[in-house]
Amino acid sequence: TVMAYDRYVAICQPLHYGTLLGNRACAHMAAAAWASGFLNALLHTVNTFSVSLCQGNAVGQFSCEIPHILKLSCSHTDYLREAGLLVVSVCLAFGCFVFMLVSYVWIFRAVLRIPWQQGRHKAISTCLPHLAVVSLFLSSGFLAYLKPPSMSSPSLDLVVSVLYSIVPPAVNPLIYSLRNQELKDGI
Repeated sequence: TVMAYDRYVAICQPLHYGTLLGNRACAHMAAAAWASGFLNALLHTVNTFSVSLCQGNAVGQFSCEIPHILKLSCSHTDYLREAGLLVVSVCLAFGCFVFMLVSYVWIFRAVLRIPWQQGRHKAISTCLPHLAVVSLFLSSGFLAYLKPPSMSSPSLDLVVSVLYSIVPPAVNPLIYSLRNQELKDGI
């Protein structure tokens, strides 16, 4: 969301960039992103540790993800508590997604009004890495958490878990560094 806002200000309001995104604003946005991520993780972690397990504590997975821990639960209230947290998380994530979508609509409207081709290309090239990373993250997340139970198998769950948790963070620096001309020349 912060990256989308940054791209919006850089492209749609370039003369106000320094005013709107000064050091203080950037620090506040970074703190808000870190705090919201930490709070979300903390709520899910506390809820996960309060789950009463009746089928042992061995998770047959590479990592302990919430759906696999809930499968070991004896209580339906554990599911309901986690479902409530997930609904809140999804609502917040959907709000961020809508904000990013609106930002990029405004960005692409502004880009289409740029009279010269080179300027349009430069504006789009600043947005594409962010869109690529967000698309990779969202598509792998949807695949990990929204696939039907009939598609669930231990090996597929492992592949999807690794894809979701390792690939986007690993590819993120690579995608952003592809804008670096020295790196392009090296490749």
